[in-house]
Amino acid sequence: MSKTNAISENSRPGTVVTIINVQDPDSEDNGKVSCNIDDKIPFQIKTTSKNFFSLVTDSDLDRERASEYNITVTCSDEGVPSLSSSVTLTLQISDVNDNAPVFERSSYEAYIVENNTPGLSVFTVTARDADWNQNARVSYILEDSSVNGVPVSSYVSVSADSGVIHAIRSFDYEQIKDFQFLVKAQDGGSPPLSTNITVKVMIQDQNDNAPQVLYPVQTGGSLVAEIVPRSSDVGYLVTKVVAVDVDSGQNAWLSYKLQKAADRALFEVGLQNGEIRTIRQVTDKDAVKQRLTVIVEDNGQPSRSATVIVNVAVADSFPEVLSEFTEFTHDKEYNDNLTFYLVLALAVVSFLFITCLVVIISVKIYRWRQSRFYHSNLPVIPYYPPRYSDTLGTGTLQHVYNYNVCRTTDSRKSDCKFGTANSQNILIMDPCSTGTMQRIQSEKSILDEPDSPLE
Repeated sequence: MSKTNAISENSRPGTVVTIINVQDPDSEDNGKVSCNIDDKIPFQIKTTSKNFFSLVTDSDLDRERASEYNITVTCSDEGVPSLSSSVTLTLQISDVNDNAPVFERSSYEAYIVENNTPGLSVFTVTARDADWNQNARVSYILEDSSVNGVPVSSYVSVSADSGVIHAIRSFDYEQIKDFQFLVKAQDGGSPPLSTNITVKVMIQDQNDNAPQVLYPVQTGGSLVAEIVPRSSDVGYLVTKVVAVDVDSGQNAWLSYKLQKAADRALFEVGLQNGEIRTIRQVTDKDAVKQRLTVIVEDNGQPSRSATVIVNVAVADSFPEVLSEFTEFTHDKEYNDNLTFYLVLALAVVSFLFITCLVVIISVKIYRWRQSRFYHSNLPVIPYYPPRYSDTLGTGTLQHVYNYNVCRTTDSRKSDCKFGTANSQNILIMDPCSTGTMQRIQSEKSILDEPDSPLE
């Protein structure tokens, strides 16, 4: 008997699985043998020749439904009583890549809160493959597409092994509210099989924008005022503050409050609609100029707000309003100019003070350096004792000479003039005195000597 341990699942019906050789030594009917198997399996047994039987497939095989069969073949003779023998065959069904990956859902929706961190893990797509081994290994691929003309690969990325989708950039709800793309799950068979799935990503809003006031328009150069006649009744509509918030949901719900007013008992602001109305009768005692500060606040967490200043003129005639607010404008301009000039004067005085301080310090340093330089360059005048001889041992001179000497810092190069005596001074030492010495010297020669120490 020969048998096949494995058969491919894509085998056609009638494919021979194995050949069975049955021997019965009896003769005539006692030696005639027939074989059969269980009818509930997709196989059948056929007689090919005397004593040889073949096991063939009876229908299509599917490894995903049954990966193994234990087939029991029973052979019996026609004797009386009949004798039989059986054998069990174990048949493995080998896999063929005949199943594409299947996603767990028919579509995916993911939510990302705006202002997210790039690289954030958004969610995971998962697909299964009913095949086996390499044929069941699934990888995930982001299909090429574009979102508002931008490649989707600049928005998200997909991990090939795990199917985790990451955000590439930080999203802004005010710029993009949602987008979708395709993810392909592909197995490792040959040829590979794949399945695509649509993924829709929705950006969730954050309260990252403050309300914007559309009316009244805040102008820097001119002053706009709403006029309220003194004859107006209670509930008179002065004006309406109009504001919008580009956020969505409760982040865009706006409320209006009167933050500051010259007379809170005269005006009120509608909480939901922003309407400014009078809450009492206007009287002659009410000031013409009324300044209201309205705060507009959204309902986000944390909430954001904006303020607007509304100028109201309580008057019956336009000239009265014009005179009051023109004066107010001029006062404001005067105060602004005064502040500017005060700041400018302070800057100039500070600059002059610093400049004078630097000049004084520089002069001090310069004088100190010059003084040191002057003392270091003064000439050294050597001292020589007077030329005299004590003829009698008393230490007195026969003549007294007075000289007027004028010197400069460069005295070594200047001329020095001395008065010259009319007669020669002759000093004679007594040869008997201690340290005997005779020296006759002309006063003129001393004064004319070029290397004299007095020069």
